[in-house]
Amino acid sequence: MDKIKQIEAFVNAAEKGSLAKASLVLGITPVMLGRRIDALERRLGIKLMHRTTRHLTLTERGTVFLDHCRKILDELDQAEKMIGEGLNKATGHLIVSAPAAFGRKHVAPHAPAFLAANPDVKISFNLSDQVVDLVREGYDLSIRIGGTIDPSLVAIKLCSNHRVVCASPDYLKKFGVPRTLKELNQHNCLTFNLQGGQQRGWHFKENNRTVIVRTSGNLDCNDGELLHHWCLEGYGLAWRSTWEIQSELASGKLVTVLDEFALPNYDIMAVYPQQLYLPLKTRLFIDQLKTIYAKPDYWTQPH
Repeated sequence: MDKIKQIEAFVNAAEKGSLAKASLVLGITPVMLGRRIDALERRLGIKLMHRTTRHLTLTERGTVFLDHCRKILDELDQAEKMIGEGLNKATGHLIVSAPAAFGRKHVAPHAPAFLAANPDVKISFNLSDQVVDLVREGYDLSIRIGGTIDPSLVAIKLCSNHRVVCASPDYLKKFGVPRTLKELNQHNCLTFNLQGGQQRGWHFKENNRTVIVRTSGNLDCNDGELLHHWCLEGYGLAWRSTWEIQSELASGKLVTVLDEFALPNYDIMAVYPQQLYLPLKTRLFIDQLKTIYAKPDYWTQPH
C-alpha cells in the first residue's frame, strides 16, 4: 500500500506541477506528499524531480518513470472497475469507432438491444472510414475490416469477409466474364476516387503474392453505397466486401468473378488496446456482435 501511495503522490505532483495542488487532489498536506516522494526516491535510489517552493521539474529518469507509473495506476483503476462491475453487470461509457457504411448497417443498429440488456452503459459511435488512434483519442473499441493491426492492439475476429469483384448478370452477359486479372483493363470498373481512399487500385492474390491492379472506368466516387448501386444497375464491375453484397449474391442480383484471386485476409475484427483487464462493457459488446454475425442467415438478409 505504501508503494501505491508513493506512486500516486509522484504522479499527481508531476501532473499538477506543485505539491500544493497535488495535495488538494489526494486530500493530504503538502508536507506529507513531499515525504512520500522522498521515500519513493530513497527506495529507488534515484532523483525523480527537482523541487522548489513554486515549481517541480522532472529529471530525465523521472519522466520515463512517470509513464510507467501512469500505466500502473491505470491498470489498478481498471481492475477495481472490473471488480466493481460484478460478474454480470456492465457499466460506464463505451466509445466505439467503425467504418461508416458498415457501422451504420451492422454495428450501431445493435446498440439499442445491447443497452436494453445493459442499462448502466452509455454508447458513443464515431462512424468514419479514417483509422483512428484508439489510445490517443480515447476509444474503447474499433471495428475494422482487413488491414494491418498495430502490435500494441488486440484483434478479435468477428466474422469472415473477403474482397471480391462482382457485377450484375446483365453486365456480364453484355460485356463478358473476365478470366484473368489482365482482362480487368477491358472492363468498365467502378472505383473509389482519391477522396474515397482507394486510389492505389484493387488488391488480389496471384502466385502466392499480393498484386495491385490499376483499374479505370467512366464512373467513380467516394461513397461505397453509390458504387454498390451502380454495380446493381449494371454499369460495371466493382470490388466489394462480401458483407456488403451477400444478400444480392444469394438472390442472384450480383455474381462474383475472379474468385480464385480474392484476398483471404479482409476479416471483420474488433480491435482494442492491450490492457490487463478488458472492461465488461467492451467484452459483452464484442460477444453480442459475434453472436449476431454468426447467425446463418444474417448476411443474406437485406439491412
